[in-house]
Amino acid sequence: AYLYTMSQDIINTGNAPAPVGLYPHARKAGNLLFLSGIGPREAGSDRIPGLELDARGNFVHFDFEAQVHSVFKNVKEVLEASGSSWDKLIDVTVFLVHMQRDFQTYNRIWAEYFPENAPCRTTVSITALPTPIAIELKCIAMLD
Repeated sequence: AYLYTMSQDIINTGNAPAPVGLYPHARKAGNLLFLSGIGPREAGSDRIPGLELDARGNFVHFDFEAQVHSVFKNVKEVLEASGSSWDKLIDVTVFLVHMQRDFQTYNRIWAEYFPENAPCRTTVSITALPTPIAIELKCIAMLD
């Protein structure tokens, strides 16, 4: 697990998917950690778990659950690279591309990851994300 920083307060890690623009994975401010939007793409590639597209960009296979588990894994990687952890999440904004189809599944998996002491959460329906993913999380966590 390598960690490279541009300053003391800016965190980027090779264990999470590369940002799709010029922004860090996370930024420290006092005892708070602010994560940029994190999706389910795999670190080191643009592969999206649970998604297979044909040559025209049409869905061949779609598994939303795989994307939820992957986005949680990526958030954990950024938290740990930043000196925080999953149990220190205090606020999560969830962006779903298809609320009606995916919210119940997301809610069920969320409950598995947070059986108690869940962070605050806001879930928003949006029309698209910058890559062909169905979910993205924006998080705030505490630092020691």
